[in-house]
Amino acid sequence: MQGEQELRVSTLELFFDLVFVFTLTQLTTLLADDLSAESIARVVLIFDVLFWMYGAYAWLTNQVPPDRPARRLLLVLGMAAFLVCALAIPTAFDGGGVAFGLGYLLVVLVHGGLYAEAFGAVVLRFVAPNVLAALSVVVAGFLDGPAAYALWLVPIINQFVTPRLAARAATQLRVRPAHFVERHGLLLIVALGESVVAIGIGLGDVPLDLGLLAAAVLGLVLAAALWWTYFAGDERAAEHALRSASVERRWQLAHNAYFYAYVPMLLGVIAIAAGVKRSIGHVEDELGIGPALTLAGGVAIFLAGEVAFRRVLGIRPVGYRAAAAVVALGTVLLGVHLAAAVQLVGLVALLVATLAAERRWRRAGAASPPTATRPAER
Repeated sequence: MQGEQELRVSTLELFFDLVFVFTLTQLTTLLADDLSAESIARVVLIFDVLFWMYGAYAWLTNQVPPDRPARRLLLVLGMAAFLVCALAIPTAFDGGGVAFGLGYLLVVLVHGGLYAEAFGAVVLRFVAPNVLAALSVVVAGFLDGPAAYALWLVPIINQFVTPRLAARAATQLRVRPAHFVERHGLLLIVALGESVVAIGIGLGDVPLDLGLLAAAVLGLVLAAALWWTYFAGDERAAEHALRSASVERRWQLAHNAYFYAYVPMLLGVIAIAAGVKRSIGHVEDELGIGPALTLAGGVAIFLAGEVAFRRVLGIRPVGYRAAAAVVALGTVLLGVHLAAAVQLVGLVALLVATLAAERRWRRAGAASPPTATRPAER
């Protein structure tokens, strides 16, 4: 059956993801430069709006593979539109909002055109609301203050309305599990790589010594521990959950797990990268509350997203990660009262202990192998 044919992620899709991750780099820089509440709100809004359309393109290539010249060219055009959005991120609320909005509108139109070419008028159920959301961002670019923020909420509302409209077309828009899981996994790997890049950026021209090199390695180990929490079993279990579900249920699971749960995971990576960038050049010093909370909060948010991801797909256990998310916030005290390096050690130790506890839990036979058998209802 055509809808069940599996695909591998193409090199063009990986290229697309590398361009999209530039938006994460820009958001990391924006957050690292200003840890105020308003800056955090802007980062969350921009990321959420852009990730919604990244997810839309992941669904698109899952259904409409870029295997023809015309589709490939249009996908490159979509990449260019994402690049425009990324370049406009630093001023999206300060004079560059129109450029951001027009880039975002092009992202939406290319996506809708590719879907319409494959499925016809049925895609208007979700393309039209996306276009309306993009137009609201364009208009927001001409405004400032509360009016601009209010218009930015339109795309957020759209993220809860559109899935209900698109669900009616779920029998046509079938999810290919292996491709879908691989695509999002690759995005997460690239995002974690961006957090490692933040280490080098954070060092700048600071002279290297043994302590600084050790701290840089700690930053890498922290990213590796985050990688381990997801790639040591969640991918395989997620694919099993999607493959085992009915066509309609599979659509809902994929959306809940790879959008709603992925949002905090990727926001966590952005926060961690910003925290590392702010602290890596001062690893022997006490941190301010902002950088310390950014580091700890990033890990906590990532783990909270992991908990949501596992609950949606029925992957066990979840309790250890939920507890670790709470404990991670306590490492703020290590950074504020001791040093950045101590907080990094604490976060790494927490993740290692969590993974070890889960391993012992599985070995004790308290649960079935890491497969998803009873995905949670949303």
